[in-house]
Amino acid sequence: MKFCPNSQRIMVYLRSNQKSGTMPTLLKTVIADFRNIVFQELEFSPKINCIWGDNGSGKTNLLDAIYYMSMTKSALGISDSFNFRHGTDAFTISGTYLMQSGLESRFSVGVKKGEEKKLRCDGKNCRIAEHIGRLPAVFVSPSDISLVSDSPEERRRFINSVISQMDQEYMFRLQQYNRLLAQRNALLRDGVGDMSLLAVIDAKMSTLAEGIYERRRDFCEPLAAAVNDCYHRLSNGRESVSVRYRSDLDGTDLETLLQKSIERDRIMKYTTVGVQRDDFLFSMDDYPIRRCGSQGQQKTFLLSLKMAQFELMRTSFGFPPLLLLDDVFDKLDFNRTSNLLKLVSGDDFGQIFITDSNKVRMEKLPSGVTGDRFFFETQNGCFSRTEDMR
Repeated sequence: MKFCPNSQRIMVYLRSNQKSGTMPTLLKTVIADFRNIVFQELEFSPKINCIWGDNGSGKTNLLDAIYYMSMTKSALGISDSFNFRHGTDAFTISGTYLMQSGLESRFSVGVKKGEEKKLRCDGKNCRIAEHIGRLPAVFVSPSDISLVSDSPEERRRFINSVISQMDQEYMFRLQQYNRLLAQRNALLRDGVGDMSLLAVIDAKMSTLAEGIYERRRDFCEPLAAAVNDCYHRLSNGRESVSVRYRSDLDGTDLETLLQKSIERDRIMKYTTVGVQRDDFLFSMDDYPIRRCGSQGQQKTFLLSLKMAQFELMRTSFGFPPLLLLDDVFDKLDFNRTSNLLKLVSGDDFGQIFITDSNKVRMEKLPSGVTGDRFFFETQNGCFSRTEDMR
């Protein structure tokens, strides 16, 4: 049956349970022309929302639209030019949230080809940099395999997205550093004529790089501990895993490195040292998991990485972030599926969205976790409620 909104019931439930330190809860979303979603208006359970349908029906698009509202970009690294529904040149996503104050806020983001992205909060224009972290979210999907198999850029992008949600100063430093890096590379491409200008850029980059390096280093230690703990709980302690931070700045500063590398940089015509080359090394029993881990072990590691992100963000914010689980139960055995649900379904767990192509499995997943759940069926970018909240 089609979804019949029951806003009053949801709001009574939420406000009766609202307290200091609780997460922003997505009450409703309106999506237009985002990938295969023509127009969709949906209301959600404050606890678990289960979305099932065939592969390619739009389940992932819905979850990515929700993530987009939090981070103003796709969780899958997809360019906005590929987010427009075929034949259109604009899309909009909006969400109504119950905030920690107990009041509702409406956020919307609009993207039109050739124009600047527009973000609004309660009808007022909002800077994207100030918005990041207001609606914290964790997205888990099969595409996370790129964190193991692809270049260091993917791992840096992941780490940056996590820290930026918790630390705006880090995000501002990173943005300034990247702007200076682009200027420096432009000078190198064109042939450095003014060495004094290069020296000024180098000094500014070094100051910013120090803060970025220290924040990544300080973040990596608790991340590594949390990943190993989550992996043990998911796999019942079969192996040990680790995360190690590697940087050009280990034991030195960027300004010194830039001075030593100037001749090489001139030849290569780009900056060859700096935090833009940092990497995060994933290991299992002291061997690179990319080479020694089976597909199952790699998937369990990636789930552990995202659950560690969830736990660290929950500690940082004082409430659990919104959790988006996209087709993560496929090919997991029963024990690992049960262990994953236990990780995210404690007494203080927050709002969760789960997708699966297996209807039977989807119906069984939230059993015993909570009675507050919505089920949605997906067909060609259209979503309909199939069961009322219990």
